[in-house]
Amino acid sequence: MIEKEKLKAFLKETWDTIAFVVIAVIIIRFFIAELRWIPSGSMLPTLVGGPGVVGDRIVVEKITKFPNIIKHHRFENAPKRGDIMIFYPPFVKLNTDPISVFSRLTGFFCKDVAYIKRVIGLPGEKLEIKQDKNGAFKVYINDKPLKEDYILSEYDFHKCKSDMYCGPLVIPEGHYFMMGDNRGNSLDSRFWGTLPKERFIGRAVFVFFPFNRIKILGAD
Repeated sequence: MIEKEKLKAFLKETWDTIAFVVIAVIIIRFFIAELRWIPSGSMLPTLVGGPGVVGDRIVVEKITKFPNIIKHHRFENAPKRGDIMIFYPPFVKLNTDPISVFSRLTGFFCKDVAYIKRVIGLPGEKLEIKQDKNGAFKVYINDKPLKEDYILSEYDFHKCKSDMYCGPLVIPEGHYFMMGDNRGNSLDSRFWGTLPKERFIGRAVFVFFPFNRIKILGAD
């Protein structure tokens, strides 16, 4: 009888511990931060990733998605130009069954595809991508060229085609134009259009591994 009572107490304690850990993970991932790794080279040179290399590990903050938690912060629940954001692209269907929602909240066995790109165009702005006489591609915001020191090359660029979103276009309210820093190797808003703000997961703020690439990320 004593052994059975000990076993019951042990099982209850184990279950309580597991439940606490799961709830803590959900709260941290949903409201505070989560860790991600960079799987591709679409954000070179800012973030490293791709076949045969050790992809950067980054911290993605969530707090600024909820302005009522922290007052007077910089993010103010709206991404700024230059912010590096993690999001679910608009063509990815997010299942709403309990298992899928649980996977997204905890990160356990989550198979939903998330992208990481930089905010280039803001709601209400006119955007156009043009090639100058020297062959360089430039982004124009409200008819003014955007200074982009962070991109890999202004010459290595996907050439705009008729079925791409190169503008001129006006970004709808509540939407953003996202682009990778490696403009010649990035599946971004040029191909699938503007991104609804509801698709944002969080903002990349810090590279913590590999140690030789540790750095703070922010809007340039």
